[in-house]
Amino acid sequence: MQEGSVQLSDETLLGKMLDTCGDAENKLAMELSQHEVQIEREVLDPLCLLTETEIPNIQKQRKQLAKLVLDWDSARGRYNQAHKTSGTNFQVHPSKIESLKEEMDEAGNKVEQCKDQLAADMYSFVSKEGEYARCFVMLLEAQADYHRKALAVIEKVLPEIQAHQDKWTEKPAFGTPLEEHLKRSGREIAVPIEACVMMLLETGMREEGLFRIAAGASKLKKLKAALDCSTSQLDEFYSDPHAVAGALKSYLRELPEPLMTYSLYEEWTQAASIQDQDKKLQELWRICNRLPEHYRVNFRYLIKFLAKLAQNSDVNKMTPSNIAIVLGPNLLWAKNEGSLAEMAAATSVHVVAVIEPIIQHADWFFPGDEDFNVSGAFVAVPAVNSNHLSHTGNDYECGTLERKRPVSMTVMEGDLLKKERWV
Repeated sequence: MQEGSVQLSDETLLGKMLDTCGDAENKLAMELSQHEVQIEREVLDPLCLLTETEIPNIQKQRKQLAKLVLDWDSARGRYNQAHKTSGTNFQVHPSKIESLKEEMDEAGNKVEQCKDQLAADMYSFVSKEGEYARCFVMLLEAQADYHRKALAVIEKVLPEIQAHQDKWTEKPAFGTPLEEHLKRSGREIAVPIEACVMMLLETGMREEGLFRIAAGASKLKKLKAALDCSTSQLDEFYSDPHAVAGALKSYLRELPEPLMTYSLYEEWTQAASIQDQDKKLQELWRICNRLPEHYRVNFRYLIKFLAKLAQNSDVNKMTPSNIAIVLGPNLLWAKNEGSLAEMAAATSVHVVAVIEPIIQHADWFFPGDEDFNVSGAFVAVPAVNSNHLSHTGNDYECGTLERKRPVSMTVMEGDLLKKERWV
């Protein structure tokens, strides 16, 4: 691990993890080594003496005793046989009987000596039994001590390694909840949203069919990976605005919760069905202000950009309606989506009817200019009025939910119900 950390350097998260974990593993290995030495000295050596010397000696004495008893029985049998036949067979010499008796007595003495030795060894073993039993207590005590020390090493290093993890902001953005990504990176606008918007402001505003024309799969995959690790090396992607637009769509679609949130889905769809256009705008404005803060800030940022994009619709063909058609499904969808047909119907009837008027009246919904270069990590783009449709400066009365009808509503009256078909 420590060799690997040297190759990666301690500037990388993995390098820090390898170095910290490697140091902890070295300490654990040292504790284990000391534990094994202690076990060998205090437990294994005494038990080895018992199993390799004392118990084998006792077993050997028992075998020897059994053999001597057999020899004694044999000698006694020969003596008894000779003594019995001496009364009827006068040819048996008395000296032979005496010799057999001596042999029998000698065998008996050997048996008694072996019994005494075996008994002595057994008494000795019994007297040391407490010492040997203590070895098992010492084994568990040593193991407990080792595990306590090992746990102390781990508990000491865990906060440090967790701190490395928590401080590391370069974590995947795609598929991560918006709040988590923003909190982790300390940002107001999600990295993929700001990066893609800034690149499109530079090279994509006059690109025909932006967000509609698909990008090359390999280029899109590479850009998403680059954004996931928060790299600033994005120069090569400026020349491919369709890949940038595709990455932005993918990020929005891969959010665990859509930018316009699940909790407000029913309210958005109900507002889309309102026939009176003034009431519809009032309701949409009310819902916009009910978005959670992080979602509202990012939604405002994106809408202001889309309104700016629509200013060039005569060149890029991306009218508010067309933008709503291609991008709307990535901003709002039901939590439990049904069939493809149901999703398509919901997109055409509800989502477009919600997104289009918000883009058309971006400055009415979100007054004020937008500084797109929020993080300062990109080339600054001057803040401009993003609403491409005229409006008066009195559209918004501060401090009230009731908002005046935009002057441009007379122009768009009835248009929300007649969507432009654009493929």
